[in-house]
Amino acid sequence: MVKSRWMSSAKTTAGLTVFVLSATLFSLAGCQGLWNQPYSNAQIQSSILFSSFSEPPKHLDPVVSYSSNEWAILGQIYEPPLQYHYLKRPYTLEPLTLQRLPEVRYLNSAGQMLQNGEAVAYSEYVLTLKPNIHYQPHPAFVMQGGELKYGNLGAAQLQSIQSIADFKEQGTRELMAADYVYAIKRMGLRQNHSPILDTMQQYIVGLSDFSARVSQAYADKIKANPDAKAQFFDLRNYAISGVKVIDKYRFSIRIKGDYPQFLYWLSMNFFAPIPWEAERFYKQPGLMAKNITLDTSPVGTGPYYLAENNPNKRMRLLANPNFHEEFYPADGLAEGADPALLQDAGKKLPLIQEVVYTLEKESVPLWNKFLQGYYDASGVSSDSFDQAVSIGAGGAMQLTQEMRDKGIGFLTTVQPTIMYLGFNMADPVVGGYGEQQRKLRQALSIAVNYDEYITIFLNGRGVAAQGPIPPGISGYQSGQAGLNPYTFEWQNGRAQRKSLKEAKRLLAQAGYPEGRLPDGSPLTLYFDTPATGPDSKAQLNWYRKQFAKLGIELVIRATDYNRFQDKVRGAKAQMFVWGWNADYPDPENFLFLLYGGNAAIHTNGAGINSANYDNPEFNRLFEQIKTMADSPERRELIAQMVAIAQRDAPWVWGFYPQSLALYHGWYHNVWANPLANNTLKYKRIDAAQRAKLQQQWNQPVIWPLLLMFSVIALAVYPLYRAYRARQTVRLVATEERL
Repeated sequence: MVKSRWMSSAKTTAGLTVFVLSATLFSLAGCQGLWNQPYSNAQIQSSILFSSFSEPPKHLDPVVSYSSNEWAILGQIYEPPLQYHYLKRPYTLEPLTLQRLPEVRYLNSAGQMLQNGEAVAYSEYVLTLKPNIHYQPHPAFVMQGGELKYGNLGAAQLQSIQSIADFKEQGTRELMAADYVYAIKRMGLRQNHSPILDTMQQYIVGLSDFSARVSQAYADKIKANPDAKAQFFDLRNYAISGVKVIDKYRFSIRIKGDYPQFLYWLSMNFFAPIPWEAERFYKQPGLMAKNITLDTSPVGTGPYYLAENNPNKRMRLLANPNFHEEFYPADGLAEGADPALLQDAGKKLPLIQEVVYTLEKESVPLWNKFLQGYYDASGVSSDSFDQAVSIGAGGAMQLTQEMRDKGIGFLTTVQPTIMYLGFNMADPVVGGYGEQQRKLRQALSIAVNYDEYITIFLNGRGVAAQGPIPPGISGYQSGQAGLNPYTFEWQNGRAQRKSLKEAKRLLAQAGYPEGRLPDGSPLTLYFDTPATGPDSKAQLNWYRKQFAKLGIELVIRATDYNRFQDKVRGAKAQMFVWGWNADYPDPENFLFLLYGGNAAIHTNGAGINSANYDNPEFNRLFEQIKTMADSPERRELIAQMVAIAQRDAPWVWGFYPQSLALYHGWYHNVWANPLANNTLKYKRIDAAQRAKLQQQWNQPVIWPLLLMFSVIALAVYPLYRAYRARQTVRLVATEERL
């Protein structure tokens, strides 16, 4: 009986193995899709952009948001009055929802038009909207009997609601001037925590008084009834004296003095319109409990709307069916740009109908999916840099042959950003304005070799900074004219960092020969940083070595980011590394980082001058240039300011980062515009080419399965033959008995 069961098992095993493997191979042979394809065939063949994100956006409320990963989403949904022309250089503002650029009227202290050479007391901007701009479909706009249909949701209605898409009815309405005024009022409500309120209060007439009044009224309401936090606080009942609705399509903003840079602020999401109906709709306890708020479900007039917000997996934008008429630019191509960028001139925007963002926390899987064609574009991490990019003659970046063979293109640009090592100018050792103190900072500026840092940690993606103003911003000077003579010298047609010998000479003149104090002990300096993870260890060791070259001992004081910010703003950090991205393309946006009036020690930690630099001459010039329009005279004053800062060295000027992005050949109209946040509408996907190349690049490799099938078959075949032989013997024996 045992033998019989064994033979039966052998037969079953052999037959089942052959059947399973045969069925598997037939199934794979008949499979139409790619085995590793993360999307459906219909998606691949549609005008959908596939992208990724590594950190979920924290805020999608435009009055609060100030992070680049948030603006990458918000910029496609909301429309401030102005935008940057997609192709022009230098960066140029143009109307977005306006019929024309704002009209500016200059007024005297009585609010009347200037006469007889009077000084400008106020500037009044009049903004005129285009008609027939409508919001995306949204339940907040559905009206019933003159009231919001979904403005008072009950428990029964809320049971089936998990997102905005669950509402049966969606409505819209036309954009009005009052929506922009309402947005500025939301900025003024201090409980909304707008990061630019303190800055705007300095300029917008009446905003400070409005903010104090309305914030106190809201606080009193909450104090009397804590549940009021989940109730609508109608800001339409309050007025800002300097911000007025003129009519349906016009509103005005009055500014203190003459501040030409205010136009740039009008291109930022802080000034995007907010319909009061949306805030009324979201201020319902049931929706807030489900985390359905303006901070997670934005409402705008832009080319896209947020159709799905699952920050732990996927975010999805769909083309706004109500989007107003806007067309791809027909001119303005920057010098040296690819003429192919004008192939879609005059076409109605947006050109892509859907954008899918998938959460990718690790760079390696993202890179591999990009190479497979499942992401349309990708950055380049340090791990994949050598595979993607080679350095040619003169340090120029170029794609490797592997990338070129796949038809991949790349875009690189020096960003309007500066990263710097700041000295606390209020510190008794590294601060101060005496000659010896300056020479200490100048010596350190030579020794901390950011050219080396760029090579080691950035794969060459950066340019050593000569001063506070990055390329692309008025006031930046290239070549020998922009050289920092205290850190570099001009040799063989380019800037060369001064020698370590020169740094040691300056250090000795500062009173620290060979990095020693008068008693012979080493000079010890302190470096505060929020970097505590394993990736930062090599960088921190690099900083130690830079100071050790001068005999100086560097003590790293690492802490969490919140504590780090508190120390810097409280002037308790001796040295630190920080950076600044341009809010707008004007040198004032960088020079105000060194203006004494913005020093943290003078503003109870609220100022953005973290180095606490306070040079009277620099301050005087800043006060002069901040309200001037761009002109040769202004640029000359800015050059004087840069020279003062280079001499005082409140920063080791660090570097201007260089971005590097790769994209597939089917992804069109890719152009670097780091100051514009709404550029997805200009991009185009050739879905047919993408589908074709994905098929070529991701064909399944079946031979390992065939090999495995053969090995198993060879292993099973002897069992099968033994079984057949035993069956024959049994059959013969049975016949003999009969």
